[in-house]
Amino acid sequence: MAALLKRLLQHGRPLAASVRPVGRREANLGTDPVVAVRVRFAPSPTGFLHLGGLRTALYNYIFAKKYQGSFILRLEDTDQTRIVPGAAENIEDMLEWAGIPPDESPRRGGPAGPYQQSQRLELYAQATEALLKTGAAYPCFCSPQRLELLKKEALRNHQTPRYDNRCRNLNQEQVAQKLAKDPKPSIRFRLEEAAPAFQDLVYGWNKHDVASVEGDPVIMKSDGFPTYHLACVVDDHHMGISHVLRGSEWLVSTAKHLLLYQALGWQPPLFAHLPLLLNRDGSKLSKRQGDIFLEHFAADGFLPDSLLDIITNCGSGFAGNQMGRTLPELITQFDLTQITCHSALLDLEKLPEFNRLHLQRLVSSESQRHLLVEKLQALVEEAFGSQLQNRDVLNPVYMERILLLRQGHICRLQDLVSPVYSYLWTRPVVGRAQLDAISEKADVIARRVLGLLERSGMTLTQDALGGELKKLSEGLEGTKHSNVMKLLRVALSGQQAPSSMLGVQRS
Repeated sequence: MAALLKRLLQHGRPLAASVRPVGRREANLGTDPVVAVRVRFAPSPTGFLHLGGLRTALYNYIFAKKYQGSFILRLEDTDQTRIVPGAAENIEDMLEWAGIPPDESPRRGGPAGPYQQSQRLELYAQATEALLKTGAAYPCFCSPQRLELLKKEALRNHQTPRYDNRCRNLNQEQVAQKLAKDPKPSIRFRLEEAAPAFQDLVYGWNKHDVASVEGDPVIMKSDGFPTYHLACVVDDHHMGISHVLRGSEWLVSTAKHLLLYQALGWQPPLFAHLPLLLNRDGSKLSKRQGDIFLEHFAADGFLPDSLLDIITNCGSGFAGNQMGRTLPELITQFDLTQITCHSALLDLEKLPEFNRLHLQRLVSSESQRHLLVEKLQALVEEAFGSQLQNRDVLNPVYMERILLLRQGHICRLQDLVSPVYSYLWTRPVVGRAQLDAISEKADVIARRVLGLLERSGMTLTQDALGGELKKLSEGLEGTKHSNVMKLLRVALSGQQAPSSMLGVQRS
């Protein structure tokens, strides 16, 4: 960059010049079959994927699939000091787990790669060179200490911190003198007074005169890495992005990005800024909450479809807010023009109910049920291991019966290995005193029940067994049917409450 600046000075090129704006197409959905729909999810690997990121990725994915377009994952890793080890891999892993894998990504590759910004530095250098040549950008030699003092002074005066554009009007001689002392300055973009208006596909017409409230932003740091503003514009252009669907926190910054597009002579994509996803009480989702990361939900047994369902159910852009929608249904129903400007309030206390509906749907599918049996086998092994007195409980037929009997009653597979269901896998230890406390006829009841089960030629369906036990109770003078059932419940399950009893026979 220093060599470029010296060449510009030697050839007498201006460091300041007016930039002719280029035309912009009128904002619409841009779903003309001639123009390929290409959208991107561009997180920074400074943390693992959380619900807010999943929602942005999902809206991009379903928009792409609705219009037979491409969904691209791009990692914005130019701030090398904040990168979290393993975050890049986690983001792509979790997108695949959620069932919304990218068509192009660092892992999958693609025609517009590489898909990590740290590997695209030459593109940013070329764009910066073009901006310097036209005078749309200029070198800044202000030290970090000076910038910090400016910030503190503004805060002390209750003003918004902003750069005072001190280096904007340096002449060529001054730049040459400073380059001799500081050969690696940062590069700032010259904000134009008249920022273009644009039609956001969600928020409508917007115009933000950023030059009146902000100083000229840094677009290239002294270490050769770009800032977000330059990098996202360069990458969206070279990757052929047709629509940018991102959080509404970037709405104001769009003015800067449009000015960059004008200065570079490029056609901008269409923009759709998505309302924020907030907690039920209206507070912001915080990464410090810990439990908003997708890994947390996956480990706790929540299904991907239930997460996709709840984060779209609380927002807009779909026909109604019914529960239980699958990804294909979300794609079919999605309508970008129906997204409102209101923030989406997420009530995670409802997630178990969403998960119950999606788990019931999977259990009802024979092919999916077999996959659930395999997962349940692993959960039982993990939860009980050597405690299993009879490994026949791992028999797929037995497990499938349990899933069918409990569908609609459990919210997660993990519920079936909780203490309340432990009797399904291990024999409960019940003291004789417990049974005698329920009925003094415990031995009589046990013998009659065994006789009932051993009766030849009898098919014991749940209804038939209920009827036979009713008759058995009527034949025991002075013993209530409720006491008979309680005795059997405690003897067979070790549980006092009736809600967990199943009509399941082991052996």
